Amino acid sequence: MTNTLAPTRRARGTVLAAAPLTIMAAAIIAPSLPAMREAFSGTPGSDLLVRLTLTVTSLAIAISAPLSGIVADRAGRRPLLLAGLGLYALSGTAGFFVDDLVLLLITRVGLGFAVGGIMTAVSTLITDWFSGERRASFLGLQQAFASLGGVVFLPLAGVLATVNWRAPFWIYSVSAVVAIFAITSLREPVRSNPAVSGSERTRLPARVIGVYVLALVVTLVFYMAPTQLPFLLEGFGSGPAVVGAVVAGSTLTSVAGALAFPRLRERLSPTAITTASVALMGAGWLVIGTAGTVAQVLAGLLVGGFGVGFVVPNLNLRLAEFAHPAQRGRVLSGLVAGIFLGQFLSPLVVQPLVQGVGIAGAFTWTGVALGAGAALAALLSNRDNGKETR
Repeated sequence: MTNTLAPTRRARGTVLAAAPLTIMAAAIIAPSLPAMREAFSGTPGSDLLVRLTLTVTSLAIAISAPLSGIVADRAGRRPLLLAGLGLYALSGTAGFFVDDLVLLLITRVGLGFAVGGIMTAVSTLITDWFSGERRASFLGLQQAFASLGGVVFLPLAGVLATVNWRAPFWIYSVSAVVAIFAITSLREPVRSNPAVSGSERTRLPARVIGVYVLALVVTLVFYMAPTQLPFLLEGFGSGPAVVGAVVAGSTLTSVAGALAFPRLRERLSPTAITTASVALMGAGWLVIGTAGTVAQVLAGLLVGGFGVGFVVPNLNLRLAEFAHPAQRGRVLSGLVAGIFLGQFLSPLVVQPLVQGVGIAGAFTWTGVALGAGAALAALLSNRDNGKETR
């Protein structure tokens, strides 16, 4: 444990309050996408550009997160978090006022820089504060709060979008309230920064890069929900409020999965947890792809959400275990980059599949691929375990 001064209850609450601002930041405007497409229909390439308003934020996070990691290690976690919260409020609410699609995309880039800083600061603060079982428990709690943000903000965004597609941008102003609590309650952790040996530099990358790639793939698949489902549900005759409520279903079970993660970690290996997570997502996406009603789509999201609730804190904890204290901010920022690069790539990678087999077909074949991948991982894991016991 690197911090000699335990965080106060108010400090812990502030970090948990910042967590919901991160994962679902880009998706808050998902219920507005169909209306935005109509509003900017006169702009060349508006169909793709409107989808990019959702995902360009994720690209900005992926690009800026490594820089945020360096800032976290050198300047400190608290300054990074405060700067991120301020920029989040400004760039997020700016979307309500702009009338130009290109300018709107620029504000979404600013939001991405803010989220990269917030998420990196939150993750490093938690790993500075805790170790062992308490770290696993609090990382699960962090993911639960992040998912809870989707449960609250996405339905609210759907309701606001029925009034005006711009109205959901006001949700980003919540960051200003969190910033006030951060200023008054957070202190910079006392950290030791021992030198990193050459052997640690050579051991770290292979394991860490594997975690980054897995995070990218899982997030790429999961982000089909906010980027593709609004258009799939539109075919069922669903309005923005229903879209927001249905997409929030995945975050509802993510909360349950994240809260169950600490106990699950006591019983299963990290590899087994990851395999189970991928299998659950595959099953959920297969249900969505074959759904004939909105209720069946929701059922698929609920199943897939459990998988996401398990996998994110599991990967976060693995990196916290791998990372040397002097490099913790940089290593954890790479996970942030992987997650949000997956978000950005999702509509670009999935679009050819959608054009070929339709949105429902894309969910079906993705579900099949995830299920096959989970089965192969389980088979290889059992084979390796068998070799070890001989």
